[in-house]
Amino acid sequence: PGMSFDTEQKPMRMTTVTVEAPASLEDAAFWPVSKLSRLIRSRRISSVDLTTMYLNRLKKYGPRLECTVTLTEERAMRQARQADEEIAAGKYRGPLHGIPWGAKDLLAVKGYKTTWGAMPYKDQMIDVDATVVQKLDEAGAVLIGKLTLGALAMGDVWYGGKTRNPWDETLEQGSSGSSAGPGAATSAGLVGFSIGTETLGSIVSPSTRNGVTGLRPTYGRVSRYGAMALSWSMDKIGPMCRSVEDCALVFDAIYGPDGRDATLEELPFNWDAELDISTLRIGYYRSAFEAERENNPTGKANDEAVVAKLRGMGIDLIPIELPDEIDLRAIRFILSVESAAAFDELTRSGRDELLVRQTGGSWPNTFRKARMVPAVEYVQANRVRTIVMQHMAEVMKQVDVYVTPSYGGNNLLLTNLTGHPAVCLPNGFNDNGAPTSISFVGNLFGEAEMLAVAKAYQDATDFHLQYPKLEG
Repeated sequence: PGMSFDTEQKPMRMTTVTVEAPASLEDAAFWPVSKLSRLIRSRRISSVDLTTMYLNRLKKYGPRLECTVTLTEERAMRQARQADEEIAAGKYRGPLHGIPWGAKDLLAVKGYKTTWGAMPYKDQMIDVDATVVQKLDEAGAVLIGKLTLGALAMGDVWYGGKTRNPWDETLEQGSSGSSAGPGAATSAGLVGFSIGTETLGSIVSPSTRNGVTGLRPTYGRVSRYGAMALSWSMDKIGPMCRSVEDCALVFDAIYGPDGRDATLEELPFNWDAELDISTLRIGYYRSAFEAERENNPTGKANDEAVVAKLRGMGIDLIPIELPDEIDLRAIRFILSVESAAAFDELTRSGRDELLVRQTGGSWPNTFRKARMVPAVEYVQANRVRTIVMQHMAEVMKQVDVYVTPSYGGNNLLLTNLTGHPAVCLPNGFNDNGAPTSISFVGNLFGEAEMLAVAKAYQDATDFHLQYPKLEG
């Protein structure tokens, strides 16, 4: 209440780049959409050839990384042929036209299984296309595969195995979750981009682990129709890509009301790649940067280097602190209660015993325990959450965007409870050569400004241009 937003829809402004065709199409596997789209539009490469290349990579590396549930090859080739025909006829739909992508397998697609990564649902068929899938179809994007998620959107263990981090040469480390497949596949150059979801870190965490750029939009921005429900008041859908601008291009195609998800707001997203960020108030979460991290000194050094880089770019960073009057762990059970309600039938039926993970903190026991939470306490927790939202609104009056260590302080839990958008992107590597990340957080419905600041930082570094070396 009391907030005002820009309601004027403006034309999208992309970065102008000159792109030469690669010597081998395989060389373009790790290119961002912003470059691939130039080649597709100019017809220097065809969508059919690009799709075939990515499908071959999915077939080759997908089993090793355990990141693919289902290839949608027939659908993909049909879409790719249609894209080439339309572009040849001068009917170019935009920067995603002809670009292959992968969907986290909690998004329904007609004619294909939607497994939610969980044994009880491994043969589930849902006869609808999720709104996100429909919107990407309308943008001309080519769906080539349904990618893994930790069972029922937790972790990286699914009914078929454990999704692997392509940066780990031994392929023993998991890719983190729950958007495990989108993180691994995007990082390994198996798709042009992917779609993940976040309730409490499921885009930020795998984006960090896999060294990709992930956008968690404002709550109420992207329709969840046709997506698995985990927490109705916290679930968010967003892109996982190889650059900040790619996230903007994909988000531009998928946001907005659809008449099905009643939580959505009708507000524009005006992407301007050339936005003058000197007009924005940019903050930094001071205590999170200053906090000691004995177990992760490299991560602290990489985060501090981000602050130094931003200041070197002429940005006068404003120190801020996030609301800490309330211990947010005390209301975190909102997620547990809502997820238990979402999977009430699974628990009652006893089929929760089919889930691979059965530890104390895994879903089956979380669902069972959540049934013991009194309704009064759930209501009281949400009343406290409203107070937290009000406190956060006061903080955000000071800045338009702030930068934070991705797991700094209470930022991740706080912003998932308040619904604020975040973009997580690579900011270096640790002593083991694994990616680290930094996050930028925007005001409610302030994705355009947030992404513009993140892009400015990313353009001044090259961490996003490095990718894992897969054998074979």
